[in-house]
Amino acid sequence: MSLEEITEQIEKKMTQATGLQARVKFDFGDDGIIFINSTQTPPAISHENQEADVTLSCAMSVFQGFMNGSQDPNIAFMMGKLKIRGSMGLAMKLNAILED
Repeated sequence: MSLEEITEQIEKKMTQATGLQARVKFDFGDDGIIFINSTQTPPAISHENQEADVTLSCAMSVFQGFMNGSQDPNIAFMMGKLKIRGSMGLAMKLNAILED
């Protein structure tokens, strides 16, 4: 799955997520970045490296597992496959949005 395909999936999920007023960054290392600014309507999504309220860093393959339900984000975090910088509460909200 490419960065563009993941971006499309995230965009669909973010349009359904109401009340998430935050700037979120998904950092896939050399594979790229997805930045979401949901403080505006509709949420702005780009591949720019901008300042975020929470940053989730992992391999793209791990993130694909989150999206298709084969990888639990909580387990990935405990195993060190997912790193979170910033608001842990916001990361938990994202977990619920991405799993739906």
